[in-house]
Amino acid sequence: MGASLRKYLVAGLLVWLPLAITIWVLSQVLDVVNGVFGSLLAALALIVPASLREGLLELQHVPGLGLIILASGLLATGVFVANIFGQWLLRQWDRLMSHIPIVKSIYSSVKQVSDTLFSSSGNAFREAVLVQYPREGSWTIAFVTGTPSGEVACHLAQEHVSLYLPTTPNPTSGFFLIVPRADVRPLQMTVDEALKYIISMGTVAPMAHATDPCAAAGELAPDSQNAPRNL
Repeated sequence: MGASLRKYLVAGLLVWLPLAITIWVLSQVLDVVNGVFGSLLAALALIVPASLREGLLELQHVPGLGLIILASGLLATGVFVANIFGQWLLRQWDRLMSHIPIVKSIYSSVKQVSDTLFSSSGNAFREAVLVQYPREGSWTIAFVTGTPSGEVACHLAQEHVSLYLPTTPNPTSGFFLIVPRADVRPLQMTVDEALKYIISMGTVAPMAHATDPCAAAGELAPDSQNAPRNL
């Protein structure tokens, strides 16, 4: 009887746990957005006429309004910067931010990272690979972010690649590694599948993409739709 109850409890937990965690994460994001939206409304209420102040502050209690305004603002900004005048104005803004002390170092660094990660023509996070870490004989999954350049490349005798090695189960933190290209093994799995594998601590194995699941990524058939580019 006890074993049956335990089995049913575990089955129910497996059904509701992913949904509960998803709702919790979304609620946290919504709370952050609403907090920023409320702060902006409070600041705006200080400069508007007193007759409009009360109605403006009431907007803080409208659920989801901050998220809707944020999404609308992002969409409007994307449409604006897609034309010639918007691109010119964006260049002027970048030039202004690059001349402000302290701010320029933070802004330029974040902009370079975001442009690399979210650009459709970029190579960051386009491929999952196996690498030995933290010692020889111990393997983990990492993501290719590019190749070393500038002064770093001058000090490396052979060809190297830059890797981001995420932690488990939180992939938003991790380590940046520069390793020889020969020490990296390409994987057939996609980036999404690799992330699921990392977050699940290895319990959710990705599906095989070839007749031989142990074939190297470079050995996939040319017409394979899921074949990643070779390192």
